[in-house]
Amino acid sequence: MEYHRIIHIEDPLFASMHQLMQRVFPPEEVLEYSLWKEPLEDPGIRVFVAVQDDKVVGATEYRYYEDFNVAMTDFTIIGQSGLGIGRFLWTRRQNDLHALAQASGQQLQGMFAEIYDPYRGNEHPFGGVKPMDPYVRREVLSHLGYKRLDLYYVHPSWNNDGVAVEGLNLGFMPEDDSVEEVSAKLVAAFLRRYYTVLPNKPAVWNEMIDGLEAKSTVALLPL
Repeated sequence: MEYHRIIHIEDPLFASMHQLMQRVFPPEEVLEYSLWKEPLEDPGIRVFVAVQDDKVVGATEYRYYEDFNVAMTDFTIIGQSGLGIGRFLWTRRQNDLHALAQASGQQLQGMFAEIYDPYRGNEHPFGGVKPMDPYVRREVLSHLGYKRLDLYYVHPSWNNDGVAVEGLNLGFMPEDDSVEEVSAKLVAAFLRRYYTVLPNKPAVWNEMIDGLEAKSTVALLPL
């Protein structure tokens, strides 16, 4: 299996990856095809696909914020079961992120991820691929060390229509598993930068950010 980075929209594997995203994720979670041009060319955004027999069977997007010394997993897609795609993407991503942190003279503090909460009525089938089932993914992420931030989380829709997307938790995986809280100002600053690309923020998102900026820390709870 090959770990291939996509850096421009003309890469023939990008069309396959985008089709896979559309098959697996809800429409409001998928950025429109042409709008990927700038993100793919951004050196800070790392988009990789798992390729087997010239076919895209999985994908992941993530980024490392050197000034915050944290990472963000944008998404991970397992296109089919029984190939070890999840483990393959996980190990390659972790190796890459640790190398990026070390290159900046730091040890990675941790990694954020938006995690579907099926206990809040999320019924999306995720393409019928069992490893993408939100119950399965949630337990896998918990085993990996992710914890959920103690806040009611929403994010702006990737349709950029000002709608608040609910049904997710904001998770954080500290490198030190004994860590039980994270700086609220770090979370707010990270989210502001992460969603800079979407100018139409819902009011409830702005209220969430204001609430974070008024606190010192946010507890990390079991996922």
